[in-house]
Amino acid sequence: MGLADFFRKKSSGNVAKDRLKLVLVSDRANCSPDLMEQIKNDIINVLTKYVEIDKEGLDIKIEQTESEGNNGSVPALFANIPIVSMKQTK
Repeated sequence: MGLADFFRKKSSGNVAKDRLKLVLVSDRANCSPDLMEQIKNDIINVLTKYVEIDKEGLDIKIEQTESEGNNGSVPALFANIPIVSMKQTK
């Protein structure tokens, strides 16, 4: 990823695709889009106590994955959270 990609805004098509993915995943995981948004906001609130994050680059999603015991698929939370800097502790 180049420096120009870092500052590029998502196109409306990509935003729509991300929203559709959120709806599909939340449906499969029996998790409403509102609950997904609350989870995302809670994660952001906790992390910002300790680090400065790039909210534009934030990607949090729930996907179906195969369980370790081959008991079928289970929902899993995946988070890609770019950290800009660490906050100083007192």
